[in-house]
Amino acid sequence: MSDEVLVEVRHLAKYFGMENDFFGRPTAVLKAVDDVSFQIHRGEAFGLVGESGCGKTTIGKMLVDLYRPTKGQIFFEGTELTALSESKRRAFCKDIQLIFQDPYASLNPRMTVGDIIAEPIKINKLLPKDKIEDRVTYLLNCVGLANHHRNRYPYEFSGGQRQRVGIARALAVEPKLIVCDEPVSALDVSIQAQVLNLLDDLKDEFGLTYLFIAHGLNVVKHISDRVGVMYLGKMMEIAPEKELYRNPLHPYTQALLSAIPVIDPNRRKKRIILEGDVPSPINPPDGCRFCSRCFRRFEGCDRENPTLREITPGHFVSCRLFDQEQAAAAPA
Repeated sequence: MSDEVLVEVRHLAKYFGMENDFFGRPTAVLKAVDDVSFQIHRGEAFGLVGESGCGKTTIGKMLVDLYRPTKGQIFFEGTELTALSESKRRAFCKDIQLIFQDPYASLNPRMTVGDIIAEPIKINKLLPKDKIEDRVTYLLNCVGLANHHRNRYPYEFSGGQRQRVGIARALAVEPKLIVCDEPVSALDVSIQAQVLNLLDDLKDEFGLTYLFIAHGLNVVKHISDRVGVMYLGKMMEIAPEKELYRNPLHPYTQALLSAIPVIDPNRRKKRIILEGDVPSPINPPDGCRFCSRCFRRFEGCDRENPTLREITPGHFVSCRLFDQEQAAAAPA
């Protein structure tokens, strides 16, 4: 992993109008992503985890230009993508590719696997026509599929094989960043391990950078170099993978880690049970988004919104517990 920043996200937000008045003006706004900032370094796998509806997939779709941000900036290799016109932004599409969550719905059922993989090469005019077939064969071999599979249709494959086709399609245009949007959540556990190992091997072989989106910390642990934890549209914590698992600082991260099953029957781990339901993103709390379910909340958490601050080198957390500690440690 390099220290060079490939992607930088600054104060990113995405709001969706849910209800409109008589004049078409939105009267209810869903804040899917609200003031999120982070960096992804070249050659690393950055894991993004959180509950359903926390905004992690929305961030991935903004990176690949499926959604336009409401506010904020996205920089790619120093270029501000959010300031570009649609035609200029399209030039970066081949550099940022997406592996979809559902391998059953993301492949055209009327096209053969060979045509699916070759299509982005033809659209971007990356190779002469007589070289495309060789490239498709190479990509099929890279993801563990045989050359004769190129003439088959998606319905003839298992879920794990279809996801391998999706990975080959993403690799076809030689991207620099791949957004992996929960690529193993629809697969059996045994197949999940195979796909995760494949992604890890391809990262080294092709010099790729990943934004790996997942529900659980147990999945991103095996592939990520750093991990960001989201809750209700906000970034709660960012840390190197080993540091996050060894020393989680945010109460929400602690609760997530406590839910991971322990294999050793002789080892007991205290489970943190969160009370209440996730607040609505249409009407989020005024203060900390996690306040209503936090087991360490104190006076002011429901009014003051904490900022994401660096507590130790590379370890960022958004919690007033550490705002208080910083204030107490500061010289008078």
